[in-house]
Amino acid sequence: MAAGNRESIRKIVAALITGTAACAYVMSPVVAYAQSNNSNSNGGTGAVTSPVKVNVPEGSKLVLSSNELTYNKDAQIVTATGAVQINYGGYKMVAQKVEYNQKTGRMMALGNVELITPDGNRMYGDKMDVTDSFSDGFVNALRVEMPDNTRMVAEKGERVGGTQMILTKGVYTACMACSEQGRAPLWQVKAQRVVQNGVTHTIRLEHARFELFGQPIAYVPWIEVPDNTVKRKSGFLFPSASISQRLGVGVRVPYYYVISPSMDATVTATGFTNQGLLLEGEFRQRLENGTHTLRVAGISQMDPGTFTAGSSDAEHKNRGMISSKGDFRINPRWTFGWDVMLQTDNNFSRTYGLDGINQSTHTNQAYLTGIGKRNYFDMRAFYYNVQNADDSNTAQKQQAYVYPSIDYHYVDPKSVYGGELSATMNFTHLSRDKTSVLDATTALGDPALNDRYLGLKGDYTRFSTELQWQRTFTTDEGLVLTPLAAARGDVYGLGMNSPGIGTYSGNYDGSDYATRGMVTAGLEAKYPFLITTNNSTHVFEPIAQVYVRPDEQLGGRLPNEDAQSFVFDATNLFDRDKFSGFDRVEGGTRANLGWRYTGSFDNGYRLQHIFGQSYQLAGRNSFASADLAGVGSDSGLETTRSDYVTMFGLTTPQGISLATSYRFDEKDFAFRRGDTSVGFANDIFQTSLIYTHIAAQPQYGFTSNQDEIQSRAQIKFKEYWSVFGTVSYDINNGQFTRQGVGLSYEDECTIFTVSFLDKKDSTSQAASDWSIGARITFRTLGDINLGNVQNATF
Repeated sequence: MAAGNRESIRKIVAALITGTAACAYVMSPVVAYAQSNNSNSNGGTGAVTSPVKVNVPEGSKLVLSSNELTYNKDAQIVTATGAVQINYGGYKMVAQKVEYNQKTGRMMALGNVELITPDGNRMYGDKMDVTDSFSDGFVNALRVEMPDNTRMVAEKGERVGGTQMILTKGVYTACMACSEQGRAPLWQVKAQRVVQNGVTHTIRLEHARFELFGQPIAYVPWIEVPDNTVKRKSGFLFPSASISQRLGVGVRVPYYYVISPSMDATVTATGFTNQGLLLEGEFRQRLENGTHTLRVAGISQMDPGTFTAGSSDAEHKNRGMISSKGDFRINPRWTFGWDVMLQTDNNFSRTYGLDGINQSTHTNQAYLTGIGKRNYFDMRAFYYNVQNADDSNTAQKQQAYVYPSIDYHYVDPKSVYGGELSATMNFTHLSRDKTSVLDATTALGDPALNDRYLGLKGDYTRFSTELQWQRTFTTDEGLVLTPLAAARGDVYGLGMNSPGIGTYSGNYDGSDYATRGMVTAGLEAKYPFLITTNNSTHVFEPIAQVYVRPDEQLGGRLPNEDAQSFVFDATNLFDRDKFSGFDRVEGGTRANLGWRYTGSFDNGYRLQHIFGQSYQLAGRNSFASADLAGVGSDSGLETTRSDYVTMFGLTTPQGISLATSYRFDEKDFAFRRGDTSVGFANDIFQTSLIYTHIAAQPQYGFTSNQDEIQSRAQIKFKEYWSVFGTVSYDINNGQFTRQGVGLSYEDECTIFTVSFLDKKDSTSQAASDWSIGARITFRTLGDINLGNVQNATF
């Protein structure tokens, strides 16, 4: 008889599976909402999980197995009993008993019911009962487990009218189930009723309370949120708080607004106890090939006198900012974009910590970049916002407007005389409103010292191009020889003011234009040899280089805009031209001698070492030539025989690391400059210690040595719990420049961090000297912030 009703049974079981899937569908939005609220700083709800589909693929085969299958003709009930297993269209269900009543049109699964949906969700219940039209039904003792380890439990789930699912006494959490019997998870949300509306696509949690360690800490009469079919929905985001020395306590409340599928906005109001209401607005738009963001912010300060007198923070009551950022891809190789900001004064964004634009120096730029297989092109215009609380704004006016700087590099894919031919080009045009000069004579009281001109007022244009050819030969004995030839030319258009009379002895070229050239012939010889033992491998590589070239033309007589950041160490010992930019070019015949060593041991130890020295063999030493920016002075290269430079690195399988970089005087081996970094890390303890030494550099205004120690550490003292700290100490001045401490808890569902940071910020005297930060993150629900804990974390 059962066989005669096989088609009916197939329909019954298919209906049962689809009906149970419908139950799974209406349960999943609560979890999806929790994920959507883990939003980023840009606002919005972020990505959400895909809705659970109840559609079964066409042509799916139904597989049913049970110990017994019967049909009661009189009662019109089909019953499958004993280890019932049903597979249908990706859905899997097990139960002790499944019944279908043809009279009432209801189907029921009984006894340890488990349903696995195609996307990995698991539903458990003692009893699942739905109508054959799936418009009504209920599930007793419902439990849902999602693939991301989020869980939902309810005494009963009821589907009403085909559009609503009502959960009675529901509990939601993202924490793992506790091993101790009866112990509540770390946190959970309980609600008397959870109503999912299929028409409005919303979830309403009624009489909800948040519990921590099993104790209720917050109660909300009702909350209405979007379900998982809605990726974004307007509404308030999680508020946050902050506390700082001069702003006071701040409470930040953001509101997210969906404009269209490709546009949204976030409006944020932050109330500070000392300064009043800060309003922020952010508009975002996503196009087919990129994104655009527009931000505005403003405040009318209640008490500017709280800030340091004379600073821009104290002198401006009404303050504001507008910024725009765009990133677009033209095709797989070409991109363009911009990042620009304007503000009423030079420190507003930094004082109020506007995310992404609160740097001490913000770079405004527009760019076009192309990358090929063997070439690249980059064109950008930029300008710097110096945020330093100086109301006179001198530093700001000394910054250059660059419009534009163009770089192009090309490597010939074909061999040229057996070697590689490459070309490099740069074009730069800039202007400046005010000369940037460091008055060394006045600062040090020594009339023999020259001022350092970091930039001159006026216009400046330069076009540079260079060709280089090199080829590598290896002899039968293992000697590696690399000859090199290079030719470079520069054309200048000069419209800058000359340095002040009597303050620069470099004979500055005051003409309207200038040209210079440089040709180089070089040879590098390396003789690497390998030493192996039973448990280690060592590679020792002596290196000798010689570069023959004429003296640098117009050395020190031209502006130096892009070759000011120069430090001689082991990383650039073997560079052909050690200057960092195009405005200076190394001249004269120079030799570089040294070695490289790498050691590897079977027990996991690794060693690295570089040592060497550079020699000016003939011609004028470019690093000893007068320079507007003072580049080369006290660099270690200004003498015929340079300082010694070395570096050493060590890593161990125990988690210990050591890195050093030193420069020693060529005459008495005095310590001139260096860094020593020691670190250790394992599952329990992490720490690092950095010691930095810079010998006195009178030409740069530093009359005494600079020595600083920086250290950070983190100790995990108990499962999930750790304490961390950071400290920076100025040895010469005997003071702490930065110190902080914090406590952190982290498990699979919760992260909690609280920290205190005290720092001396010489570039922004009006900003807070100390701050307190705290953050608690409930996975899938979101963050609650108090201040900023990022600066103090390990």
